[in-house]
Amino acid sequence: MNVRNAVVLAAAAVLLHGCMWAPGQHMSTSSMMRSEDENSRVDIVPITPKLIAMDKAAETVQGIAPELLSFRPEPYRIGAGDTLYITVWDHPELTSPAGPQQQTLANGRLVRSDGTLFYPYVGELKVSGLTIEELRKAISDKLAKYVEKPQVDVNVIGYGSQRITLQGAFVKTDPQSITAIPTTLGQAIGAAMVNTEQANLAGLVLTRDGHDYHLNLDVQSSTKEFAQDIFLKPGDRLFLPYNDRQEAYIVGEINHPMALSFKTSDLTLTQAIGRAGGLNQTTAKGKSVYVIRGIEDLEKAKGTVYQLDARSPDAFILADQFKVKPGDVVFVGPAGVTRWNRFLTQLLPLTGIISNAANASYNLDH
Repeated sequence: MNVRNAVVLAAAAVLLHGCMWAPGQHMSTSSMMRSEDENSRVDIVPITPKLIAMDKAAETVQGIAPELLSFRPEPYRIGAGDTLYITVWDHPELTSPAGPQQQTLANGRLVRSDGTLFYPYVGELKVSGLTIEELRKAISDKLAKYVEKPQVDVNVIGYGSQRITLQGAFVKTDPQSITAIPTTLGQAIGAAMVNTEQANLAGLVLTRDGHDYHLNLDVQSSTKEFAQDIFLKPGDRLFLPYNDRQEAYIVGEINHPMALSFKTSDLTLTQAIGRAGGLNQTTAKGKSVYVIRGIEDLEKAKGTVYQLDARSPDAFILADQFKVKPGDVVFVGPAGVTRWNRFLTQLLPLTGIISNAANASYNLDH
């Protein structure tokens, strides 16, 4: 047998074993599916109607803490930093000592850091902690010694003593003042404006008196319970996390492999694949659609790989009901012919080199 024939036979043998050597992304599940292997770190779970039903039954919408719903603000209490406008009817010299032509703020009276202010004929008065009505009555009682039946009105024209703070994925994170009109959670979020491109709507945290309350805006905003006003109190902190750490990864035979950020808590397998441009119809193998879900502690539990048979007519319904979670990897495996074509693409340049070498050897022999 000459060298040329030997090369041809070797190439044929390689081609016959091409499937074994076929390159490309591929997931072998046979070893992982052995139930007798106690050391396996992964369970293969088919995505079926029964699995979807079990997941829905296990889902529980986190309710809002009763203490948040039951809280009702007390009447506004004056504090240091507030600016008051005190009116004594028929006595402009008391109401507007700077002159009526001046702006209202110029005639306002700032509550000092020690919680006091000075008012004519009343003197220094401790006002911090008083309600507006309590302060009005206190001034009226003291002025009654000098003014017959004084008619006193008190308004807060500058709120500076009580605030709520906002952090995270808001457009405006300036502190918001608590006013005499109670502020609701919805009003505060509306004023701050959510950065819809970067916010994780499922992760809002309201911190009150050292306790964190987790609120899922995506789910609870549509519930009757959330429609009730949640009133805020001084010192509350709102934190809306960014979604940069809430990602799922779409890889394999997909038109646009990518990382998907979670804007909401509800992302289905259909939506994930759709955002990535859908399956590559030329190279994707319909049966090989996997959702790989890991675990934090490999020493205590197993990871799970969910498998979808996309060839089934029910696959579209199942994929639209299956929820993808942050950290999941959606993997679409290649079809067998895809691996074969890739193998040939890599093999043909090699066989050309071998053939050239064989021709050179044949010419030398002759």
